[in-house]
Amino acid sequence: QVQLVESGGGSVQAGGSLRLSCATSGDTSTYCMGWFRQAPGKEREGVAARYSDDDTSYADSVRGRFAISKDNAKNALYLQMNSLKPEDTAMYYCAAYRCRTRLYWAQVRLWPRQYNYWGQGTQVTVSS
Repeated sequence: QVQLVESGGGSVQAGGSLRLSCATSGDTSTYCMGWFRQAPGKEREGVAARYSDDDTSYADSVRGRFAISKDNAKNALYLQMNSLKPEDTAMYYCAAYRCRTRLYWAQVRLWPRQYNYWGQGTQVTVSS
């Protein structure tokens, strides 16, 4: 059983940065993990996903501004968010599923329904 706890959210002005952390319980070395977000009245969307250090994927809206990373020794997943925009305002969630092949990951990497372990979320608010 995998448990995920996010932290690091907060309020920031446009152009600022935040670093989200996701503390994991148990060994997640064989899990594919990602970050998702959900704004009020909108569907949950994939933001960033990771298969390995060399295989990461980003939504078009955040590519070049956000970076996902994982520290297996610390059992933690991170999302570095730079050049934040008001449209980045949302609840951010860490999620995981047990990895299959890289090809399968490439097909489902940013699909929320693929992930079956979720944290409780951390709020990010960006003001203009």
